[in-house]
Amino acid sequence: MPISDIPVTGDADADRLLAENPLALLLGMLLDQQVPMEWAFKGPATLSTRLGGLDARAIAELDPDALDVAFRTKPAVHRFPSAMAKRTQALCRVLVDEYGGDAAAIWRDVPDGAELFTRLRSLPGFGDEKTKIFIAVLAKRLGVRPPGWEAAAAPYSDTTPRSVADIDSPEALAQVRDWKRAQKARGKGKGD
Repeated sequence: MPISDIPVTGDADADRLLAENPLALLLGMLLDQQVPMEWAFKGPATLSTRLGGLDARAIAELDPDALDVAFRTKPAVHRFPSAMAKRTQALCRVLVDEYGGDAAAIWRDVPDGAELFTRLRSLPGFGDEKTKIFIAVLAKRLGVRPPGWEAAAAPYSDTTPRSVADIDSPEALAQVRDWKRAQKARGKGKGD
């Protein structure tokens, strides 16, 4: 299921990077907390520009202060730039140590959804909800659908427009925003 972009940032180049670069997509998901989705998922493109590309090994080996500067330079990559710089570097170290620096190795040839959940959940910054959403992103946007992915991603595997996994157009982004607002007004979260 080839796609040309993941239209969440409002920037065609940043959206294309998410679809073409597995590390960019993984980092976008990592950054997706306490900031708008558009900001979080544009972060990898900003980092790519500031670092001269995205490479897990280079980020893992980068002087932590230099990475902090890349995150803090205005406009900042995240609302909490220092914390997210540290978390990004920790994630890249795991990618280097366990997956040879290849983010896609996490999901490439994974036997089933349960194993994919286990692999993603063990990454720095990935809790249960973020892991489920990312599995849904892989399935719905990139066609990565190992057996059992629906159960591993539930409830994000359904057709309710509740997360970044459901965004395939600007209209879908608006639907996800509207749904989240309605859920918040009812005192419910996106997993409800």
